[in-house]
Amino acid sequence: MKHSNISIFVPHIGCPHRCSFCDQNTISGADKAPRGDDVRRICCQALSEVKDPENAEIAFFGGSFTAIPQKYMLELLEAAGEFVGEGLFSGIRISTRPDCISINVLRILKECGVTAIELGAQSMDDTVLELNERGHSAQDVSDAAELIRAFGFELGLQMMIGLYGSTPEIEWETIRKITGICPDTVRIYPVVVLKNTKLAQLLESGEFVPFSFDTAVEIAASAMVMFQESGIRVIKCGLHASEFVEHDMVGGFYHPAFRELCDGLIYRHNMEFLLNSLNVRPDSALFAVAKGCMSKALGHKRSNINYFRCLGIDVKIIEDENVPNYQCELRR
Repeated sequence: MKHSNISIFVPHIGCPHRCSFCDQNTISGADKAPRGDDVRRICCQALSEVKDPENAEIAFFGGSFTAIPQKYMLELLEAAGEFVGEGLFSGIRISTRPDCISINVLRILKECGVTAIELGAQSMDDTVLELNERGHSAQDVSDAAELIRAFGFELGLQMMIGLYGSTPEIEWETIRKITGICPDTVRIYPVVVLKNTKLAQLLESGEFVPFSFDTAVEIAASAMVMFQESGIRVIKCGLHASEFVEHDMVGGFYHPAFRELCDGLIYRHNMEFLLNSLNVRPDSALFAVAKGCMSKALGHKRSNINYFRCLGIDVKIIEDENVPNYQCELRR
């Protein structure tokens, strides 16, 4: 059964820094801070709509949750806690900054029923973190992750591809370091440049020159494979489709189907590898992929089929429950 989140946004409250890319109101589509009664209303409605609430978590996203005033944080957690337990939601997930984690904070979160903590690592390169005014170091990420694990929480890390000052080589190193931390989950966010941010100013001045969109997709696709092979679940790849983002973006790597682009590229590379291993390139090929992965293998808008057709190869794809996810088998 697919896991789901009951998302509640706490926009830009408590953040001690305004990062170069940040406009949380635009990203979340929210500009009003929720109160305890708002949490109760959202959870009540979700309980009536979600088919399997015990496989869903109440998730506070959009800000640095553990940096907000403690009284307000407890108000939100206490309201959410009323909807956690047998026959209700499975737990509470929060998102916060690596430098806003402490033993005292983790004790409070544990007592309030929080089950998962996601850290906005963004990069594991100190120069990139400084240039983008994150206000924390890569070591802060590692230290916070270690504390979170010691308290028994599920650990999630969020990385951002294409920040100001980053390069593909720095991204590969960030992927390796995140893999070394061994989080339970990862979210991959390609940079989207929004109006009224420092990144927008740097982009307009020409000081920030992002690498190509195709490079961002290539890096994200490779990260997905590396994380999966290490037993790390990728629960998000790409910023969620949003009319607010599409209206306010001025650059970066936004695509409403970004993850599908990455999925398709992974399958295309695997199919190319198998075809290149043959002594003679065939006019047609039949590939088997995991059950439920047909659309991923076909590529976004059948891009993989069209790609191979341009090379003179008629590719057909079937599903086989015995084939692992993201793998292909050449049948003829």
